[in-house]
Amino acid sequence: MPSLKEIRIRIESVKSTMQITSAMRLVSASKLRKAQNVILKLRPYNKKLNQILSHLKSSVGSDELGYLFTERTPEKILIIPVSSNRGLCGPFNANIIKQTVQLISDEYSLQHAKGNLELITIGKKVTDFFTKRKYKVLSSHDHLLDKSDYNAISQLSDEIIRQFKGGKWDRILLIFNQFVNPAVQKVRVFQYLPVLEEVKSEVKTVEEINYMFQPDKSEILENLIPQSLKSRFYSVITESVASEHGARMTSMQKATDNANELTKELKLIYGKARQATITKELIEIVTASEAAQA
Repeated sequence: MPSLKEIRIRIESVKSTMQITSAMRLVSASKLRKAQNVILKLRPYNKKLNQILSHLKSSVGSDELGYLFTERTPEKILIIPVSSNRGLCGPFNANIIKQTVQLISDEYSLQHAKGNLELITIGKKVTDFFTKRKYKVLSSHDHLLDKSDYNAISQLSDEIIRQFKGGKWDRILLIFNQFVNPAVQKVRVFQYLPVLEEVKSEVKTVEEINYMFQPDKSEILENLIPQSLKSRFYSVITESVASEHGARMTSMQKATDNANELTKELKLIYGKARQATITKELIEIVTASEAAQA
């Protein structure tokens, strides 16, 4: 059995750890509220924008922006996994890495073997993982997670759209954690380009909806479609950031609870050890006294 001093040191160490995890939980809870507010405001906007985009799809000619909607033979693939820059958030990062590796091995192993699969990473955890394992990482944009700056995200989106238009890739996929609630994050694989049909049950043609274009249809499409894609990309980043804070808050809450339970167990062990020490000392005193009287 460890000495009383060793047990006391361990109790103080666990208490110190519990204070850290509790503080981290509070910080994550504060950041989560801010990120959650952004998501709640952004989701209705994105939903309506995606509906309009889906409706307008039928009116986009191949000579305009049709390349954004036309499926190609997936010979050249770009995957953009989004993780976090820091750890201590449970399986948050591991799930993204696992899903990305599984997607590559299951669906795009041939393209990967030919060197036609590339990655753009967002988050230090995925950047480190795939760089060390010699995957074809074109660039990393870990800084996008620090402030979720719309302008910086839209610049990256513009560059990706431009290169997709030029034929650099045939399919672009985003892998991220979608925020459900603070305790639940759902890993989602989202096809960014070409744009997939999302509205299934609603009216899909411009003629049936009877849109009126002012000033000009082509001008509206040239602005609306890239704006929608930028908004989608921004939404993915904000969803991932909120999921990260939710995962870290939950993880730190569990760590705090475990530390609290461990402290109770150590105090119980300390009490038993102290009692045993006192009993041993009493026995030695009684034995010595009896020996002196004999």
